[in-house]
Parts: sequence; C-alpha cells; structure tokens
Amino acid sequence: MDDILTNLLRLTSYISDRFLKFIEDLVLRDAVRYTENFGATPLGNSSAHNSKRYYTRSTSLQPSQVGSENHEIYGRRVINNNSELLVDTRSIAVNASYVSAAVPSLLLKGLTLPFLGLQYAWSLGMASCRYSFSCIRCAQLQVHRITSRVLKTLRGSSDDIGWLQHAPGMPPVHDGSSRFLELLSDIRNGKDSIPSSFVYLLIPGLFSNHGPLYFVATKRFFSKMGLACHIAKVHSEASVEHNAMEIKQYIEEIYWGSGKPVMLLGHSKGGIDAAAALSLYWSDLKGKVAGLALVQSPYGGTPIASDILREGQIGDKETRRILELIICKIIKGDIRALEDLTYEKRKDFIMKHKLPLDIPLISFRSEASITPSVLATMTQIAHAELPRLILPKFGSKVSDQFVESGRQVPVMVPVSAAMAAFALHLQLRYGEKSDGVVTCRDAEVPGSVVVRPNMKLDHAWMVYSSNSKKKKSSEPDAREMCQAIFTLLVELGKTEREVEQVL
Repeated sequence: MDDILTNLLRLTSYISDRFLKFIEDLVLRDAVRYTENFGATPLGNSSAHNSKRYYTRSTSLQPSQVGSENHEIYGRRVINNNSELLVDTRSIAVNASYVSAAVPSLLLKGLTLPFLGLQYAWSLGMASCRYSFSCIRCAQLQVHRITSRVLKTLRGSSDDIGWLQHAPGMPPVHDGSSRFLELLSDIRNGKDSIPSSFVYLLIPGLFSNHGPLYFVATKRFFSKMGLACHIAKVHSEASVEHNAMEIKQYIEEIYWGSGKPVMLLGHSKGGIDAAAALSLYWSDLKGKVAGLALVQSPYGGTPIASDILREGQIGDKETRRILELIICKIIKGDIRALEDLTYEKRKDFIMKHKLPLDIPLISFRSEASITPSVLATMTQIAHAELPRLILPKFGSKVSDQFVESGRQVPVMVPVSAAMAAFALHLQLRYGEKSDGVVTCRDAEVPGSVVVRPNMKLDHAWMVYSSNSKKKKSSEPDAREMCQAIFTLLVELGKTEREVEQVL
C-alpha cells in the first residue's frame, strides 16, 4: 500500500510540473512574440533611416558650403545617439518581457496549489477504490473456484455412466442370457461340451499379483478336463497399452507353439487389456484368436476410478499423491493402470481404436448383493509378503517351505463386504446397479452378446467363489461359469462360420 501511494504521489507531482511548464512556455512564447513585434516598429527603422540619410547628406556637402570637421563630428554624434537609443529601447522591451513572464508564473503556481491538493485527494481515493475492487474480485474468484469444485465433486460421474449406449455409431448388443443359463444347467448336470480344439487363456484383472488364488482353481479345473488352459502372467498394475502388447505376444507364442486358436477370457481390467490387444494388433492376431469374453470388465469406464482421479474436484491433488504413493511406491505399479479405467481415458481409447466385430464377443455383467448379511462376510483371497520378518522354525518341512517361499502370509480380507458397500454407494448416489466396481451399463460391450445372470454376484466373485469351502451345492461357482462362457463363445463362432458359408 505504501509503494502504491508513493508511486501515485510521484506521478501526480510529475504531471503538475509538466502542466506548469507547459503554461509558462505558452506565456513566455507570447511575450517574446510581442517583444519582436515591438522591436520591428517604424520608429526604430525611421530613426536609422533618417540618421543614415542625414549622414549621407552631411557627407555629401561641399567644403565650400560648411566646415568639414564640424559637420563630420556632429554627424558622428547623431549616429551614436540614435544607436544608443535603439539599444536601450530593445533592452527595456526584453526586461519587460521577463517581468511579464514571471508574474503569470507566480500567479499560476499559486492558483494550482488547490488543484494539486484536489488531484492528490482524488488519486488517493481512486487508489483505495481500486484496491478494494481488486480484493472483492479476488474474493469472488476464490468463491467461484470453490463453488465449481464442490459442484463438480457432487456431480461426480452422473453424466458419464452408460455413455456407450448413447454414443453414435455403436452397434447394438444382443441378449444371450437364456442360452447361457441352459449351457450352465447342462454343465452342472455333467454334460461337458467344451471342445479341446482351442487353447483357453485366462487374463486376470487389477491387483491380481497380490491374489495368489486368482484363476488358479479354474485353471486346475480345465486341466483336469484335458483342456489346454493358461493364465496370462501380466503385470496387473501396468497400463492398458503395456498389457496389450504382452497379451499379443502371449497369444502369438501359444498359437505358434500349439497350432490352435486362442479363446480369451478377461476378468475386470484383464478384459480391457485383452480388448485393447485386439483393437491395437488385430492385423497380427486375426486368425489366431477365436473369441473374447469380458467378464465384469469396465469397458466404458468405472465411477470408482473416475471419482477418485477426477481433476478439478475437492482434494484431487492430495488424493492423487496418496494413490501414487500406494500404487507406485508400495505396490510397484503404474498409476496409469487406474487412470485407464476412468471414463475420460476409456472414451478417448474407444473412439480411436475400434474393437473388431468379426469374432465372437461376450460381455458378462452382474449385480452385487447389498443385504446386511453380506457386510459381515470375510474372504481369504490375498496374501501379505513379509520379507523382513523372522519367523520361527519348528523343525517341520512345512515351516521350512513357508519361510523359503518369501514369507507369504494369507490375509483375511472382507472383499464381499467392501463390494457390497461400494454397490450400495453407487446405487444411492447414482441410482445405478453394479457389482461393486462396475455398473451394469458400463460392462456391456457394443456389438457383443450380453450375459445377465439371475444371481447376485459381486465383482470379486469370479476370483474367490471357486476356493470357498462353504459353497452351496445348489449354486454354480466360477469354474462352471467360465466353462459355460467358453461354450457359448464356441457356439457363437460356429454360428458365424455357418452364416459366412451361407453367404
């Protein structure tokens, strides 16, 4: 504030001095012009002319008429007197001009003192007003910024959920739930119809590296049936494009090693990675992939990831720092693995890279149960690595193997309870049914055959249901579900080939 007032005082003083100088220059210019006009009067010219004429006349007289010496002396005196008179007249005029210029200058300076005071007061008042207006403007901007952040946080993903169903140019989906339930019933009754002419590749989802039982029971189930089944060893916490390249290499190795086309089944982010591999490298994979099933995959995006990583909302920077610390430092993953599941990233990727529709596609989506009994469920699906913990040895081989295996301790995690809580949150906030992570509308892939089971299955059901010891015999598990999905893929492939042959 002091600097502003000092600068205003300097500017006011400078302007007033320039104004006075301008007025003085005008007055002095008028005085000089008047003096020049006064010096050029006929009096001076006539005196000089008369003196010159007199001098000429006197010098032209004959010595016989007047005495030469007397006349010459007299003529010189007359000329000197005239010149002195002219000089005195001009000096008087110049002195008069200085006096006439000095008097208005003093008067103007005396008159401008009140004007300068008023100008200083006006400048001081304007500076205060400008400072007040700037403070008010800053406060308005801050309030607007906070309000926009609050509104964006409250709005969340309301405008993004189910965007695939309204996007232009997207092919419609077909309901295959009834046929899927028929195949599932046949499988549970002992009618196995899945062929061995394919290699079945299971692709795990996000954070699968920390779940040692991920797809293990399903792979063992398929192997006992004499089928070639593999679990893709991808870095689950890597980006979608990185995993797409690894899956492409996996498919090529399997195809050239076995000579059989590959059936793909991806769970959660694994389905996104598999779909990205087909979208990016279809020219290399055409003829090597026989079908793709996306099970509980956020193909259109998930509100969980978008609500956490959305920019411009309250606490966005702090939340991102915490996630980067957990994913990048602790889990040794890539933050892009979670970013690629947001609506913004999925929209950009799907619009740029179209999924090929000349292979069988199945999208499996489900709805989680939100009953109070589910909130108390505990599920053993994860493990904790304790490399620095010194565990006691009791002399048994089991203990030695346990210590040598990297000290992997199974952890009881309430996954079902967490999925139920998330599903309840999404239903109350957005009015959307979900499996706890993916909404039902975002899991349906355009142009695919959609499977909508008539059971309450959360997002982690495909992982832990095969390993649960308390499974009811009347309910199917993940192994049977995967077999029914692959069987439906084989039927869709046969139907497409028959249609091509007819055409």
